[in-house]
Amino acid sequence: MVESIRTLHVDTERTWRGGEQQAIYLAAGLAARGHGTEVAGPPGSPYVARAREAGLVAHEVRMRGEVDPLAMSRLARILKRGGFDLVHAHTSHAHTLAAAAAAVAGVPCVVSRRVDFELRRGPLNRFKYRHGVARYVAISRAVRDVLVRGGADPDRVRIVPSGIDPSRLQGFDPAPLREEFGLDEGTRVVGALGHFAWHKGFETLVDAAPLLRERVPRLRIFVVGDGELRDELRSRAGALAADGTIVFPGFRPDAPAFLRLFEVLATPSVMEGLNTTNLDALALGRPVVASAVGGIPEAVIDGESGLLVPPNDPAALAEAVVRVLEDPDLAARLGEGGRRVVAERFTVDAMVEGNLRVYRELAAAEAVAGGNS
Repeated sequence: MVESIRTLHVDTERTWRGGEQQAIYLAAGLAARGHGTEVAGPPGSPYVARAREAGLVAHEVRMRGEVDPLAMSRLARILKRGGFDLVHAHTSHAHTLAAAAAAVAGVPCVVSRRVDFELRRGPLNRFKYRHGVARYVAISRAVRDVLVRGGADPDRVRIVPSGIDPSRLQGFDPAPLREEFGLDEGTRVVGALGHFAWHKGFETLVDAAPLLRERVPRLRIFVVGDGELRDELRSRAGALAADGTIVFPGFRPDAPAFLRLFEVLATPSVMEGLNTTNLDALALGRPVVASAVGGIPEAVIDGESGLLVPPNDPAALAEAVVRVLEDPDLAARLGEGGRRVVAERFTVDAMVEGNLRVYRELAAAEAVAGGNS
């Protein structure tokens, strides 16, 4: 067994989202275990900045799209000079760049896939998902199935769920939020949290709001976050937002405080690889009502750690939320189940160890192949 594995982690995003957090968790976790770990990302990106804050060596590489010969060449030089054992790509564009650089440098390429969007058809994707990647790391069974349908060799796909750090959620008090938004003790609070993108399905929660308000008059619904659908969601909320039933606080650095404030987290996604916001809520013992899509049911287990409903169904979403609000015993049982599920399967340590198993399996296979050559 290889004692130490040198890995370079490539991410092309210029913004900070859940995938970048997972990549930094992984890189920092590997370094803490004594493995040589460095990252490469766009100049000035949060990914590079957070890596350096974590004490990692971070290479700034301009990456203009997924077919950028200069970026491929630069990454190949980093791989060769650094004596890396493999390169791990964490975005779709990084996949192409890292695979090309790995071929030049003569090292294996590992690719993480965190979304369950069906792969686009076309010559580039047909080629990239069939060649040049030694192992794919899917965060859920649903994502694995997408990869296989897209042409990836199923024998090269491994499942390693995303992980969260529950300690990151500590120290956030919801009491100031109650004061900020004028919530008295009798107000019931439901919320959603995430990027305002089409696949999050937040419009289903907005459409469920009149049904919820009819059943739970003293109700506030918080939709926390920002994104390209912000204005559309606000417009859709209309009078409900005006009378205070629906509140749009925007992007908030104190998001964990909102999770503590919510009695129920609603996740009405139409597509989802796994969803780490659900994991955060489960770790805090908050019941989750979520769409039964993608990898969500692998963490939100119906009747055990949350309730599942069909996507795009405001009535079903409202009914499930009311069921939790009206049944304290159910809410408590789901909360305890959520804590247990996260502790058993979805921690950062479990995620790092899972990726290490993939690396060690690959290293062993490479050693056997080298011995037979």
